[in-house]
Amino acid sequence: MSSFRLMLVFSNSSSKIIRGYTFISPKKTLFATRQDNQARYGQRSSSTVAGTGKGEDSFLKWLLLLIPATTFCLGAWQLKRRKWKLELIRELQSLTNSAPIPLPVDPMEIKQLEYRRVKARGHFDHSKELYVLPRSPVDPEREAREAGRISSSGESGANVITPFYCTDLGITILVNRGYVPKNKIRPETRMKGQVTEDVDLVGVMRLTEQRKPFVPQNNVEANRWHYRDLEAMAKVTGAEEIFIDAVFDSTIPGGPIGGQTRVTLRNEHMQYVITWYGLCAATSYMWYAKFIKRIAL
Repeated sequence: MSSFRLMLVFSNSSSKIIRGYTFISPKKTLFATRQDNQARYGQRSSSTVAGTGKGEDSFLKWLLLLIPATTFCLGAWQLKRRKWKLELIRELQSLTNSAPIPLPVDPMEIKQLEYRRVKARGHFDHSKELYVLPRSPVDPEREAREAGRISSSGESGANVITPFYCTDLGITILVNRGYVPKNKIRPETRMKGQVTEDVDLVGVMRLTEQRKPFVPQNNVEANRWHYRDLEAMAKVTGAEEIFIDAVFDSTIPGGPIGGQTRVTLRNEHMQYVITWYGLCAATSYMWYAKFIKRIAL
């Protein structure tokens, strides 16, 4: 009994001691230590992440600067290309106004003479006319101003292609006599210009033409041609695959209007210049607003 009482006294005394002191369990101590460690690690991690973020921002900043720099370089390159194209067009246009040379018959030589003026003597075979349409008349001033681009003047008609027998060479070639409006396409509406005697002819050498996208196929049966296919034209008329555009001075009164040569080199470089420089300006402003203006604020 005394032993039981002693145990109760000891238990009560122990309880009082525990209540009088702050007790920290090993688990709580360990948890608190971990919290402290995590806090310290979190501080270090935050500083590390901040440093990494700064590095990434700096890298992204200079990487994105490549966009306006690249578009600026592309715009400058297109300016250079435009200058080269304009010079080439001027050279070709000068060929169309140069002194004519005798018409060659060697196919290899002919391939080197596109846009070169040639001359021949002979007569037309009006019974085998071909019609390339729709066509608008060539305005030399507009052609020079628009730097070789094809555009419509609002008028619509056709170019008349006629076999021409060269009496001095003994061969038949194809000649683009020139432009006629819609109401003059039929030969009987322009009989005054359908001369049959020998004439001296000057023209600009042209090569065969590849069909462009969206251009209709030639309709041989209906005699409606949309592009210059020398092989097919020669087969229909029995002529050689030699084609010239009669110059304006060779125009026969009452007949088609000559001088319908277009220097059809594509020259869209100014559009590309505007596009690339526009992108350069837009992306430069975006870069400035993102990385410079934000820092200043």
